[in-house]
Amino acid sequence: MSRIGKAPVTVPNGVTVTVGNDNVVKVKGPKGELSQPIDRDIKVEVKDGQILVTRPTDQIRHRALHGLSRALVANLVRGVTEGYTKKLELIGVGFKAANTGNVLDLALGYSHNIIFEIPKELKVATEQLKGQNPTITLEGNDRQLIGAVAAKIRSLRKPEPYKGKGVRYQGEVVRKKAGKAAGK
Repeated sequence: MSRIGKAPVTVPNGVTVTVGNDNVVKVKGPKGELSQPIDRDIKVEVKDGQILVTRPTDQIRHRALHGLSRALVANLVRGVTEGYTKKLELIGVGFKAANTGNVLDLALGYSHNIIFEIPKELKVATEQLKGQNPTITLEGNDRQLIGAVAAKIRSLRKPEPYKGKGVRYQGEVVRKKAGKAAGK
């Protein structure tokens, strides 16, 4: 039995969970509404304020989907109750970030600024304190969407291994390489 899959997901007060006959789990809570299609082999049921995820057999595919499905459902429940936040840091001389609504204007050392459109489901905030690196904060209730948008922003200027300049997740440790040894 999957250790993650067999653990039930508790449904907090104020959250409603429905499972459609096409195996789509819909979760509604104080921070919005989310839905996630679950593989048709995996059975999801709501009982006594808990969501139970079960698998039909012990095939490798079913075992893999069991834990995945339970984790996806747990992410939906947490998303509509608490929400998710991801922070990115811009490290480098002259690197700046500014937002107007859901449009990010990034200066990342290229000859032009990068205009990045944030999906309307997410909130974005930029902060630039004197003496600190600029930060971008993404907030929303969909964990997958926040991760995808954060990865896309990071890919605009990945941290390079010699000086560590670039866009990185807050708390990310970039392994640095030694530079070329000086000649004789």
